[in-house]
Amino acid sequence: MRQTTFSQMVVLLGLGLAVSSCTGGGEGPIVPPPPAPAEYADMHMPEGWWSDEAKAEEGRKLFIGETNPDVNCASCHGKDGKPVKAGARDFRVGERMKLYSDSVWFWRISEGVPNTKMKAWKSKLSEEDRWKVMLFERNFGLSGKGWDPAKKAWVAAAEVGKAPAAGAPAEAPAGGDSAASPEAPATEPAATPAAPAAEGK
Repeated sequence: MRQTTFSQMVVLLGLGLAVSSCTGGGEGPIVPPPPAPAEYADMHMPEGWWSDEAKAEEGRKLFIGETNPDVNCASCHGKDGKPVKAGARDFRVGERMKLYSDSVWFWRISEGVPNTKMKAWKSKLSEEDRWKVMLFERNFGLSGKGWDPAKKAWVAAAEVGKAPAAGAPAEAPAGGDSAASPEAPATEPAATPAAPAAEGK
């Protein structure tokens, strides 16, 4: 009787571990990263690169170690963005990666992450090459997106740097603060139309 109970506990424990290892990616809770330090805070992807397929392909070659054998991001992060080494960031988790501005992401590539195996790559990669790597990495979880510094958010790559269309509501800042700034003048409520608009317009 005791042997059966012990065997059942071992099986249940094994199943529990298997299920827990298949969910969540093992990276812990999704929390915002620290802000980039001053020397990186105002650095952003070069203009026009978010939609540049040639630059992204150069980034892919750097990522997999084809261009520079001393640099092989895929050896930890996996060729498909799925980590192959414990502790490596899973770039496929868009909910986590959207919390990284391009300047924070670039900073981490450049300077590494303290107390982890992620080392600094600025001595092995030029500034331009680090941007190319970041451009490629973003495709795993944020494909087709680009960081818009003015909006402080990931938007469609083609929309980066473009002003909102006339009459479009302004987006709330990344921090979720939708209160009007003290410097902004108060706006009058929109006038109520005298007659309903014609259908189809």
